[in-house]
Amino acid sequence: MLATLALYSDRLFMGAVAVYVLAMLLHGGEYALSRTAPPALVAASGSAADGTDATPTGTTSTEAAPNGRSRSDRLGRMGVSLLILGAGLQAASIVSRGLAAGRWPLGNMYEFTCAICLAAVVAWLVVLRRWPAARPAGLFLLLPVIVLLFLAGTVLYAQAAPVMPALQSYWLVVHVTTVALASGLFFVPGVASLLYLLRRSGRWTELADRLPAAESLDRLAYRTTIIAFPLYTFAVIAGAIWAEAAWGRFWGWDPKETVAFVAWVIYAAYLHARATAGWRAGRAAWINAAGFAAVIFNLFFINMVVAGLHSYAGLG
Repeated sequence: MLATLALYSDRLFMGAVAVYVLAMLLHGGEYALSRTAPPALVAASGSAADGTDATPTGTTSTEAAPNGRSRSDRLGRMGVSLLILGAGLQAASIVSRGLAAGRWPLGNMYEFTCAICLAAVVAWLVVLRRWPAARPAGLFLLLPVIVLLFLAGTVLYAQAAPVMPALQSYWLVVHVTTVALASGLFFVPGVASLLYLLRRSGRWTELADRLPAAESLDRLAYRTTIIAFPLYTFAVIAGAIWAEAAWGRFWGWDPKETVAFVAWVIYAAYLHARATAGWRAGRAAWINAAGFAAVIFNLFFINMVVAGLHSYAGLG
C-alpha cells in the first residue's frame, strides 16, 4: 500500500510538471500575441492595485473583441486553468508522498523544492485573483518553477522513506514548512522586480512592452514582499529555537544560518528602501532582486556544495 502511494505520488508529480509546461506554453502564446500591456494592474473590481480608479488607455490584443474574447485572452485563461489543475496535482503528489513515508512530506531536498514551487504557483494564482492584468508576467514566473521541478525530479529525487532521528521533531513541521512557504512567496516579488528593471531599462522594448507597467510591477513586488517577509522572519526564529533544542545553541553561524540571515537583512533593507525617498524606484528593485538571489543561493548552493550542520539533512 505504501509503495503504491509512493508510485502515485511520483506519477502525480510528473503529471503536474507536464501541466505546468503546457500552461507555460499557453502563457507564451498569449504573450507573443499581445501587442502592448495595460499601463496599470487592474483589480478584479475594476480599480487599480493601489486602490485608485484606473482604466487602461493603451490598446491591447487581449481586450475583448466585438464578437468575443481575443485569441491571446483565451490562451491566457486556458493557461490559468491549467495552473489550477497543476497545483491540484502537485498538492496531491505531496500529500501522497507524506502518507507513503509516514511523516510530514518535507524531509529532503526533493520534497522541499516541490513545496516551494507549489507555494509559488498558489501565490501567483492568488495574485491573479486580485490583479488579473498581471497575467502576462506568468510566463516568467513559470519558467524558474519548471526548472526547479525538473531538478527536483532528476538531481534531487529521493525515495519516500522515514527521516533520520534528528529530524523527527515537530519543529520540522513548523520551521521547514514556513521556510518553504516564504521562499515560494518570494518568487513573485523576485520575478516582478526583475521584470520591473527590464521595463525601466529601455532595452528589448518588443519584449518589455508586453509586460504590465513598471509602476504596477513595483507595487506588486512590494505588496507580496510585505506578506512574505513576516513569514520568513518567523521561520528564522523557529529555526533558532529548533537549533537550541537540537544542538544546544540558538545560533552558530552555520553557512545555512548565515545566508538565511543575510537574505533576511536584504529584504529588511528593501522594505526600508521602499519607504525612503529616492530609493523607491530602481534601487529598491535591485535590493529585492538581490534578496531573491540570496534565497535561491541558500536553497541550492549551500545545501549541496557547502558543508555545514544543515548539509546532512538535505533540507532548505
